[in-house]
Amino acid sequence: MIKKTLYFGNPAYLSLRSEQIVIKLPEVEKCATLPDTFKQSAERTLPIEDVGVVVLNHKQITLTQGLIEKLLDNNVAIITCDSRRMPVGLMLPLSGNTTQSERFREQIDVSEPLKKQLWQQTIRAKITNQAEVLQRFRACNVKNMLHWAGEVRSGDTDNFEARAAAYYWSQAFPNIEHFTRDKEGTPPNNLLNYGYAILRAVVARALVASGLLPTLGIHHRNRYNAYCLADDMMEAYRPFVDSAVLELTNKIGYPEELTTDHKAHLLKIPDTDVLVGGRMSPLALAVAQSTASLYQCFSGETRKLKLPELP
Repeated sequence: MIKKTLYFGNPAYLSLRSEQIVIKLPEVEKCATLPDTFKQSAERTLPIEDVGVVVLNHKQITLTQGLIEKLLDNNVAIITCDSRRMPVGLMLPLSGNTTQSERFREQIDVSEPLKKQLWQQTIRAKITNQAEVLQRFRACNVKNMLHWAGEVRSGDTDNFEARAAAYYWSQAFPNIEHFTRDKEGTPPNNLLNYGYAILRAVVARALVASGLLPTLGIHHRNRYNAYCLADDMMEAYRPFVDSAVLELTNKIGYPEELTTDHKAHLLKIPDTDVLVGGRMSPLALAVAQSTASLYQCFSGETRKLKLPELP
């Protein structure tokens, strides 16, 4: 089942009742002159089992502890936003699989050669998908990128990822002089930041569901990063975010501030069509296949990841 992404950008009271998220509006609840029947009719409910990600984008949102507990118990990723209304925090359950400790041990014990082979597969898929994005949106020459994808060695020791990225970003936004991908950079970096934050939450959630620690990466090793493995696994999926951003900027240009409509466009990323193993799936389900295959690699069942392709 495809899980929903819920976005809250206005004041709200969120609570739990009978396995349902109960949504109330503060202005309605606080109004003493309104009858109780009207207040009850203004409530909205949604089954928690239908939800995959919750985005909280307003300082006047209240969640009950009971709801938070139930969301995490159902492996829902909770994203919080800062005063700039950009994603700043991510809450995940501590356990999401019945054989948690066994899977942790297999993840911890995985060999360096296998990690390097998995990174090789990931970067090949990423560069190939980047080339497809450029062909679709910019109709530019991508023979060099396809060549680099084929030349990636175990561990990407020649750093073809960086070489491809330099060419990719120069072609993705050719009308922006010297555009670079930078979290603090000029637009459309803000759109990319928002889309990647949504993708990161989807990937981290899937890793927990697969019984893996999002902290222990196969390539990323930043001691201050709690989601190194999520950052590894999202690399091949980044071009799907780029595709959504290019589609949007081709219509509206490069906004300095993100509107609700911009965010709504990016919040559809988990529903994007993705090709995995020759079959079409929504991105959120494709990510789950990828993280499940990662565990199978750690456990010795296979040495090949299930990675995405643009359909």
